[in-house]
Amino acid sequence: MQATQTLFDLQAIQTSWMAFDAMVHLQPIHDEPGYDRMVTLMNALLDVTGDDEDHALSGLLELVGDLVSRYEREHYPIDAASPKDSLRFLMEARGMVQEDLSSIVLQSNLSAILAGKRKISATLAGKLSKFFGVSPALFVPGQ
Repeated sequence: MQATQTLFDLQAIQTSWMAFDAMVHLQPIHDEPGYDRMVTLMNALLDVTGDDEDHALSGLLELVGDLVSRYEREHYPIDAASPKDSLRFLMEARGMVQEDLSSIVLQSNLSAILAGKRKISATLAGKLSKFFGVSPALFVPGQ
């Protein structure tokens, strides 16, 4: 089987790239000024493209977003929330109080879990995951 080769006009690409690069400096992000520049570009592209995936600049937005995301993963990692904090967040996001989970867990046990004095069992993790419509791994430490 013969691989098909696509021919590119590298001279035309170089000319276009030099003009584009002079305006945007699209490159991997290595420092905070580069990060700030790419975030500014990403926000400007978002303002123009909105949710239109067929917009002429949507491919550029995706590339810039990937560069920003990669830099953020390396320089601003987000620690996973503890199971009790995940539960607390889900409850607060839904405007729930402890009594709202009384059909799943005893209020005294829930209080102890939210206070960090008791862990969420595998059985309870399964019940909570069904109730909230999330993965049970959210309620298991170290996931």
